[in-house]
Amino acid sequence: MAIGLTSGEALRLWHAVHMHFVRDEGPDLSARQMAILLIIYLEAPPHTVRGLAGKLAVSKPVITRALDSMGKHDLVTRRRDDHDRRNVLVQRTVKGALFLERVGDTLRDLARHIRT
Repeated sequence: MAIGLTSGEALRLWHAVHMHFVRDEGPDLSARQMAILLIIYLEAPPHTVRGLAGKLAVSKPVITRALDSMGKHDLVTRRRDDHDRRNVLVQRTVKGALFLERVGDTLRDLARHIRT
């Protein structure tokens, strides 16, 4: 679905969204953390540390560090897979869902004003 932004407008939107969340009281996620969070919430589960690492072409320790940070904000949780104890399942939380809903609302609202 195209929304018809020029490159300059798209960059202004990206800038406005980042400025909003840097100033906000909520968690200040890195681009990697946001990418992980979006995968977890937008793509069908199950999500594993190994799977996320493969999808983003990074090591498992990189994913683990990002999940540690996001876990401190209760955006995601982790648990061992009961069927394969080697796997760590990454799960959604209510707080994480509400955070991403707020991100979506902010994107929508700022996109409406980007051409003014």
